[in-house]
Parts: sequence; structure tokens; C-alpha cells
Amino acid sequence: MIVDKNYGLWILLRETAVPLGILALWDFVVVILYQVYHQEWMEQPALPISLMGSALALFLGVRNNAAYARWWEGRSLWGLITNNCRSFAREAATLLGGRPDLARAMAAYPYLLRTALSNLEQGPEAKRLLTPEMYARVMSRANKPNALLYEIGLGVAEEVALKNIDGAVHGTVDRILSDLANAQGGLERIKNTPLPIQYSVLPLLVVHVFCIVLPLSAVQSLGWITPLGSSLVGFLFQALDKSGRDLQEPFVPSKHALPMLTMSRNIEIDLLQPIGDEVGKPIATSRGVQP
Repeated sequence: MIVDKNYGLWILLRETAVPLGILALWDFVVVILYQVYHQEWMEQPALPISLMGSALALFLGVRNNAAYARWWEGRSLWGLITNNCRSFAREAATLLGGRPDLARAMAAYPYLLRTALSNLEQGPEAKRLLTPEMYARVMSRANKPNALLYEIGLGVAEEVALKNIDGAVHGTVDRILSDLANAQGGLERIKNTPLPIQYSVLPLLVVHVFCIVLPLSAVQSLGWITPLGSSLVGFLFQALDKSGRDLQEPFVPSKHALPMLTMSRNIEIDLLQPIGDEVGKPIATSRGVQP
């Protein structure tokens, strides 16, 4: 996730450089054909392109709002996961009387969830935090984050039976696991339900058509400065479309995705420091981007 606004602007300019360069080259072709070779067929009325631009701006606004809603819901659900992981570690220490192995297992949970949402290979974090037996059982199952919650639930039940802990206490801890499962289900819903094709594909096609037609209607009024005016307007629409496409997939590894690795590392630090484990530093921001 981009956290530095200045660097974020540079990223946006760099990512739109190729289509913007192609658009500027097309603008120069149109100007030369119109100004030098006097191609009269390029004298297109400005009203249709103005109406098209207004409709396109509204369409992109609606799509970008929907894309941002997906991104923000994902961030909100990760906030619930962070809070519930902290609550579980605290209650494992105060209500269950210890079990640092369960706190370490919970610290591994966000790492497993991140890789599952992003379709990435498992990193070394889970193997480092889980016991060999639990790691083997979790890795043998399809939904690894859910499998880990199941294993943690068995560990809680074992501790309750061993120490004859009151059922109300067990229910309090188990409710946290249920809240984590609900948050995970919400994240999986976002991942498995993409935006409709009308929102994900159509804006890109319409923006390209608009940028192609734009200089044909602008060259009559702008003349030789058409490449400047047309490129600026084209960049605006290209940037709006790119922003929506980046936000609609909040888990795909990119500079615009949620900083799931950073959040996972912060959760690990919060859970392991109270039990005395050595933990490193939080993940530093790299060139204005949190991974």
C-alpha cells in the first residue's frame, strides 16, 4: 500500500506512462494530418465527445466507488483480525493460564491468511511459529487458515478440560475464534467475488475509445496545442480507470494492495512480546510503499 503521497504520484505517472505516450503520439498524428495535410474528415463536432466524456466520468466514478468499497471492507476486516488476535493472546494468558504455543499459533494465522488470499507460496513464518505436529496437520488441508483456527480451538478445549476451566470462560475464548472465522469468510468473499465485467472491463475499453476520438474533436479549436490539451484530459481518464482497477483487487500483490505482510508482522510482535519471545522490528516502509 502506498503511504507516501509524493511517491504515490510518481508511481501513478509511471504506471500510466505507456498509454499516455501512445495517446500523445496519436495526438501528433492527428495534428499533422489536420494542420499540414488538411484532412477535412477530422473536423468532428465537439458536442458528442463532450457528452461521452461526461457519461464516462460518471461511469468511472460509480466503478471507482465500488472498487474502493471492496478495498476498504478488506481493510476493515483485517482490523477485526488484528483486534481479535490480540484479544485471544491476552485471554490465553489470563483466562487459560498460559499456553504460549497457542499465542504463537495465533501469530502464524495472519501469515497463512495473507498467502491464501494472495495465492502465494507459504513463507517460513508459519513453520517458525507452529509446532512441527501442528504445522504438518495444517499444511495437509486445503484451507490452511481455517485449519489453524480449528487446531487452536482444539488446543483451547484441551486446556479447558485439563484445568477444569468454567464453560463461560471457554465460551469467551471460543467467541474470538468465531469472530476470526467470520472475518476470514468476509475476506474470502471479496476475493472470490470479482466486480461484474461491466465494471472491470467496459471502463477500460471506453476510456481507450474516448482517448482515440478526443483529438479529432479538439484539433479544430486547439490546433497545434492539441497534444497538450488532449494528453492532459486523456491522462485524467487513464488515471481514474487505473485507480479503479488497482483498488478492485485488494489482495493481488501490488503497490496498491492492502499491506497484509506489514499487518501480519505487527500482529506477531504484539502477540509474542508479552510471552517473552524475541521479536524483530516492524517491517519498514520501502520507497513509500508498505508490503
